Amino acid sequence: MSASPPAFPSVNSPPTGKAAQPRFASQLLNAHWQNVLLAGVILAGGGLLWYLSSGANPPSVPLGDSLQDAGPAEQVAFAQPAKNPAKPLTLATIPFDGQKAYEYLKQICAIGPRVSGTPGMEKQQKLLIEHFEKLGAKVSKQEFLARHPLTGEQLTLANLVIKWHPDRQERILLCAHYDTRPYPDRDPRNPQGVFIGANDGASGVALLMELGKQMPALKGAVGVDFVLFDAEELIYGADTSEGYFLGSGFFAKEYATGKWDCKYRWGVLLDMIADKNLELPVEPTSWSWAESQPLIKEIWLTARDLGVSEFQNKIFDREIQDDHLMLYHVGKIPSVDIIDMNYKYWHTTQDTPANCSALSLAKVGYVLQEWLKKATEK
Repeated sequence: MSASPPAFPSVNSPPTGKAAQPRFASQLLNAHWQNVLLAGVILAGGGLLWYLSSGANPPSVPLGDSLQDAGPAEQVAFAQPAKNPAKPLTLATIPFDGQKAYEYLKQICAIGPRVSGTPGMEKQQKLLIEHFEKLGAKVSKQEFLARHPLTGEQLTLANLVIKWHPDRQERILLCAHYDTRPYPDRDPRNPQGVFIGANDGASGVALLMELGKQMPALKGAVGVDFVLFDAEELIYGADTSEGYFLGSGFFAKEYATGKWDCKYRWGVLLDMIADKNLELPVEPTSWSWAESQPLIKEIWLTARDLGVSEFQNKIFDREIQDDHLMLYHVGKIPSVDIIDMNYKYWHTTQDTPANCSALSLAKVGYVLQEWLKKATEK
């Protein structure tokens, strides 16, 4: 893995506003970097497993098997004993309502597939806008244009931007994608079947729906934005080169204009966090960015102190390229991807609420809520 990731060229375009027309998300990168990135798509995995390589083989990850192998500073940070002794964590003892988050997950999945630009996505948008506005957030649609990978039809897609305490200029970004892949293309029996995307699509959204209840009372001088990205994987096959990370790319490019009246200190991406057998090692692409390492240590040390062992003291064995790639490279936002890539139902018809866990949602929500309390008061 290269120590110096590629620098994406800037795109000169006017900022998005109420009077501005949405623009094509594919314009956020020039043709050269689109080709370099897209050459590394791993066709068998799709979506998330984008390797920053134009060759056929993914690069090795020379980061060791443990955070304690990363260097003296990290050894000190992660070798200290937990402040609170480990104790069993249950839905009853965790002060984050994982059961309610799970109910939200089921409510989202009851809509059916939420593919970008479809009626299912529109229903979900209506549900989420009403939910967050009822909690007191300032919610807006950030619209952009994209071409349908199969028909070439022009689609108007939209990220949802949910702001808490919008008067605070320094902010923390919590985000997830809320679209579902069109088909369960890794399903061995029915790759053209119905894909519900309970873990891959609904889990991060459901957690934020529950976490939003605490945001109005958030103390400190730092604000928080939730952003739900559209078109994370508007992918219908191997030849659809414009379908990855469109919403996050558009969001990051607009932020990078420098014309927004806020600055993001951190970006935290939530993806596939409801697996019943939850495993959250550190995602190696995130760890490779020096600016993101303090963020990772804060979150994983919070988990350690709370006894949430699912946040593992090791680095995952594959580089995961997800929406955080756009946040960091295009938006210049130090970011981390909190993701469980050992989910065996990934991109199959079995990615349903039955294979997700309220307790997993509770544990991740617990860590984030406690970390946010500290992070926003700094």
